[in-house]
Amino acid sequence: MTKFSLGGGMSRRTFLQVSAAGVVTATALGGVGRANAAPYSKFTWISPRGTLEVLDDYPYWIGKKMGYFADLGVETDMQPGPSDGTATVKFVDVGQADMGFPSPGVFSFALENGMKLKSAFHMGAKDTFSLAFRKGEGTNDLKTLEGKTILLGSAAWQSIVDPMLAVQGVDVTKVKYVEAGWPTWSTALKAGQGDAALSWEGLRAEWIGTGLDFEYWLGVQHSPLFANTFVVRAADLEDPDKKAFLDKYLRAWAMGMEFAYNNPRAAVEAVFEQFPTLASNIGPELGVTSILQQINVFRGDMDKRAGWGDHDMAAWQTFFDKIHELGQITKPVKAEDVCTNACIAAANDFDHDKVKADAEAYMLSDAFAAIDVENVRAHLYDQAVPA
Repeated sequence: MTKFSLGGGMSRRTFLQVSAAGVVTATALGGVGRANAAPYSKFTWISPRGTLEVLDDYPYWIGKKMGYFADLGVETDMQPGPSDGTATVKFVDVGQADMGFPSPGVFSFALENGMKLKSAFHMGAKDTFSLAFRKGEGTNDLKTLEGKTILLGSAAWQSIVDPMLAVQGVDVTKVKYVEAGWPTWSTALKAGQGDAALSWEGLRAEWIGTGLDFEYWLGVQHSPLFANTFVVRAADLEDPDKKAFLDKYLRAWAMGMEFAYNNPRAAVEAVFEQFPTLASNIGPELGVTSILQQINVFRGDMDKRAGWGDHDMAAWQTFFDKIHELGQITKPVKAEDVCTNACIAAANDFDHDKVKADAEAYMLSDAFAAIDVENVRAHLYDQAVPA
C-alpha cells in the first residue's frame, strides 16, 4: 500500500520535481505561451483531469456554440493538461495557461507552495465529490474507512479526500491511499484492489456507460464542503484591462450555465458534437443524467448566492480552517485574501431572458427530444448507499 502526503510536509525538492514534469509536458498543450498585452493574445483554460472528453465543461461548449464567447476579441482555448492533478494550478502560475479549474484541495496546494493565485469564479457551490464502493459494500458512516484503502487517479487527489473525510469525523491518518492512475482507478476498484474510490457528480453517469455500476456515498447529499473553482493569477485581477477581459470571459461561462439550466439536453448535445467518442460511450440519457448531476453542484442554493460563480466566504473560511487543522497547509489562510467576488456582478450582468429564449428555441435532435428530463431528474441519486 502506498501512503503519500500533499500537505505541509511536501518538500521543496518534491514540488520542483513535479513542476519540472509539468513543464516538460507543456509542449503537449499546443505551445501555450505567456499572456501578452492587449490584454491577452490568446486565453487558455486548463483542465484538472488530463482530458476534455467529459461533460463537466458543458457551459463552455454550449457557450461557444451559441456565440457567447464571440465578442472577446481573442481566441479562447481549452486544454486537457497533464494528468498530474496539480498541473491545473502550476501551469497558470507560470503563465503557460491563464485559468485553471482546481479542487479546493489542489488550490490549497498552490497557496501552500507560494503560487500567487486567486479564485475568481466559484463553479462548484456544492460538494461534487463522492466515494464509490462495490455494490453491497458501501457505507454512510465514513469512520468505517479507518484502516481501509481508498483508490485515487492522482496522488494530488488526497488533498480532496482528506478534508472530505475529516469533516465527517474520520481520523485521516488511519486511511490508506493508493494512486491507481487515470483512468484506471475505477477499474481497480471493480477488480477489488481497494475498498473505495474517489468519484464525482457527472462521472458517476459516465462510469455506468462503461459498465462500472457502483454505489456511492454522495458529498452533494452529505458534505458541508464544495467543489472546484476557477483560479487566475492574482496580478491579472489587479490589471484593469485583464480584469475587464475576465469579466467578459466569465460572463460567457455564466451564460452557458444559465442556458444549460433552462435546456440541459441541448447542452449535452453541444458536448457530444465536440466529442463523438464520449457520445457513443454514454449516449443521450446518461449524458442528461450526468449534466443534471453537475447542474445541481454548480447552481447550489442560488437564492443565497449573488449569481453564478459567487463565493460563500464563510464556507471557504471553514474549509481553510479545517485544512490548516489537518496540516494540509502550514499557515492560516484568510478566505478573502485568496478568493474574490470582484468579477461576479459583471459575470452575471447579461440578458437572462434572452438566454432563456435561446435555450427554449434550441431545436433538439430526435434522440434528445425523446428524453423525459423530469424522469431522469427523479432518479439522479438512485446509486446512493441506502440509508
